Amino acid sequence: MRKLTKEVLYAMTLDQKNPIPLHVQLKYEIEKQIQNGNYKTKIPSEREIMETYSISRTTVREAISQLVYEGILEKKHGKGTFVPMKSIQDWLGTLRSTTNIIKKMGMKPDARLIWHGIVTPSKNIQDLCGNPAYYIKRVRYADDKPIAIEKQYYPLEIGKKLAKYDIKKGTLYDLLENELNINFSVAEQVITSDRIPKEEAKHLKVPEDHSVLITERMTYDTEGELVEYYEAYFRSDMYSFNIQLSRKKNS
Repeated sequence: MRKLTKEVLYAMTLDQKNPIPLHVQLKYEIEKQIQNGNYKTKIPSEREIMETYSISRTTVREAISQLVYEGILEKKHGKGTFVPMKSIQDWLGTLRSTTNIIKKMGMKPDARLIWHGIVTPSKNIQDLCGNPAYYIKRVRYADDKPIAIEKQYYPLEIGKKLAKYDIKKGTLYDLLENELNINFSVAEQVITSDRIPKEEAKHLKVPEDHSVLITERMTYDTEGELVEYYEAYFRSDMYSFNIQLSRKKNS
């Protein structure tokens, strides 16, 4: 939990004369502190909140109970009340980079390069990218927590040009578009679920039998040429894929 400064504590006040009940005011105040990043993992104890706001334990417990019911907080017996890890929501239908998705959730994106270079890929990837192909493997982070392992294959000419730029931290889609002047058009994506391969579990800091979401995506340019073959393992406890559906009446 971030240490609260005097300025933050001064801003944390409740209005005893406000017709809104104190426990509701406190609920809103705690939500605001979470949104502002003052409570990142754990909120103060009941006693600390009582002393800060000069309110009763009953008021504190009513506010916290409501936040727990809404899923904003999580109580752990004997340990305290915590802010659950955010789940990153990827809305399908728009081709966006992982970096942009993480930023949209209000989290800090980061990446760690594991390996890159020229490889002989499997037969199905050879059919798409050619042989040899250029391979980039990175671990992706959100707020310093590992959320995915990304494996990206490129036709050799594209990959060698891309590798001249900052592929350790840079957004590869931005580099492809802005530096290599490649115009994306469409992508085909398949999402499945399976247990993470043993050799990959350590990168995501999960058990070897942990279930992950597996994404396979082929991205094409405006000429219909394949630009990238993408495969990734996403932590299912921290990442979800969403899609909006609509029902149309039969004509």
